[in-house]
Amino acid sequence: MTDDSFPLGARNVKRIGFGAMQLAGPGVFGPPRDRAAALAVLRGAIEAGVNHIDTAQYYGPDVVNELIREALYPYPADLALVSKVGAAREHDGRWIPALAPDQLRRGVLDNLRSLGVDRLDAVNLRLTGGATAFDEQLDAMIAMRDEGHIAGIGLSSASREQLVHAVQRTEIVCVQNPLNLVERSSMPVLRECEELGIAFVPFFPLGSAFGGVNRVLTHPDVVATAQRLGVSPAQVALAWILHLSPNTLLIPGTSSVAHLRDNLAAGDIRLDDEAVKVLDAIAA
Repeated sequence: MTDDSFPLGARNVKRIGFGAMQLAGPGVFGPPRDRAAALAVLRGAIEAGVNHIDTAQYYGPDVVNELIREALYPYPADLALVSKVGAAREHDGRWIPALAPDQLRRGVLDNLRSLGVDRLDAVNLRLTGGATAFDEQLDAMIAMRDEGHIAGIGLSSASREQLVHAVQRTEIVCVQNPLNLVERSSMPVLRECEELGIAFVPFFPLGSAFGGVNRVLTHPDVVATAQRLGVSPAQVALAWILHLSPNTLLIPGTSSVAHLRDNLAAGDIRLDDEAVKVLDAIAA
């Protein structure tokens, strides 16, 4: 696994972390299919040197945070625990916005309770619509940071304009947006983060996690490049994101120890000029 790292707020974390979303049941709802396997993946990540785990109280809901606590508490001293607020789940699993200031506060406190910590290293504000003004949401996040509940404020699903506005109000330590070989609409946000020295954490780096045909891992150019280099398509896709900018921090998720090892090994892959040329041309 690569030793490359980048600051995530006050912590320096390795550039490949772990996204815990897939540890919940189908649709990120309900308990895992195999609880023992989910716990093994979390412990395997830490044993492999991962020091950045991304989670959310609404994964399950409650399920993933409780798995993390069961598997890893007491947590390693260098582990950065990052969560998100701004969404909730209905009883049937539907995702709904939860962006009012009192909902954001409740979300942070629920994360602290379920993870068994006094402070989170960062919390991303998930911008998914709703009636609450952005500045009111930022005010709520700033207040919770000032109270010591969170160490750093992040944004999720943010536009470049929202990022520029937010950094005029307060320090932003990370931005978490969708980005992969075939979905590049967040490239302007990545470049703004690069300019500002802010960590950019792409979600769905391997394509969508919600079923259907995976356009990243089945893309002919990705498959051909992987075959030529003797690695997996997933490793090619992750290595390309690492190549984009030194401020990219990966959080690929999986419920399989074998896939975890495959993902972490992407940090040791160096794409040659031919691979970069082919992969860069995919979106065009």
